[in-house]
Amino acid sequence: MLYRRVARPLFFLLPPEFAHHLSLIALAHTPLASLLAPLARREFPGLERKLFGLTFPNPIGLAAGFDKNAEGLAAWESLGFGFMELGTITPRPQPGNPRPRVFRLPSRQGLINRLGFPNVGAEDVARRLSRIKLAGHWPHIPVGMNIGKNKETPLEEAGRDYLLCFRATRNVADYFVVNVSSPNTPGLRELQQGQFLDSILGPLRDEDPDLRHPLLIKIAPDLSDGQLEEIVRAVDKYRLAGIVATNTTVDKTGLPLQEEGGVSGRPLAARSTEVIRSLHRLTGGRVPIIGVGGVFNADDAKEKLAAGASLLQLYTGFVYEGPFVIRKICEGLL
Repeated sequence: MLYRRVARPLFFLLPPEFAHHLSLIALAHTPLASLLAPLARREFPGLERKLFGLTFPNPIGLAAGFDKNAEGLAAWESLGFGFMELGTITPRPQPGNPRPRVFRLPSRQGLINRLGFPNVGAEDVARRLSRIKLAGHWPHIPVGMNIGKNKETPLEEAGRDYLLCFRATRNVADYFVVNVSSPNTPGLRELQQGQFLDSILGPLRDEDPDLRHPLLIKIAPDLSDGQLEEIVRAVDKYRLAGIVATNTTVDKTGLPLQEEGGVSGRPLAARSTEVIRSLHRLTGGRVPIIGVGGVFNADDAKEKLAAGASLLQLYTGFVYEGPFVIRKICEGLL
């Protein structure tokens, strides 16, 4: 309640991207997360999950995009997340799209972003994570790495970028997510199908034929049933560990703001759940699904878990509900 009535209104007076950076600095580079930990974090043995060789203390994770450059590992564990997904990273540093590129939809509890993978590059992120691991400060929750391609890389050469990201960070992440679904890099969503998808997943699987590093794919919510079937065939063909469903949507029907970019939060919730349900049916429940899109409370979480998700991720729900939302959701699930 304190967050909703005091902290969030103050944050929402600031430009969205600036507020994001300010909160990330506060959580990652000050004692704030440690101070919040006694209230935010709690053990939930009844919610533990074991998937693709990893143990998740609870099913609520931080979605990719919030901590693009792996700055706040200790903070996410302190706030009670059961796992985290860092990135999206690209082989070479890039600034992303011109600002402004993040927009709030307060009346709809949503966000529109067209960030375009701004990050410091895979090698820099790998060095940062290596230092943390060598110092003995590695978190006790799974750490995922979301990998993508640089904007200027032609689609025909995209496979090389994903492979470079994987090679750079393979020793400092517990699982990897192939991001071929952001609407904010020109042409990226074309990589979700056909030979493009083969050109990415094939080399990644050849690089790790023994499946030592769980590899997942993150898909768009705007795919047709036929395209979802194609994704499932690729998951089986390349023995992927799971599917992240979903990225942001380009459908802005009925929204009060029509800025270019992907929509997250409440406006995405129903469609992401529908995609989860379809994937669960198509896979017969044999492929773990990480559900993301419009999770704000325990009821939202239950809906996606009932649809077939094994784990869940928050981004926009974390922005709107604040640092105690993970504990509240977990308590509600119990």
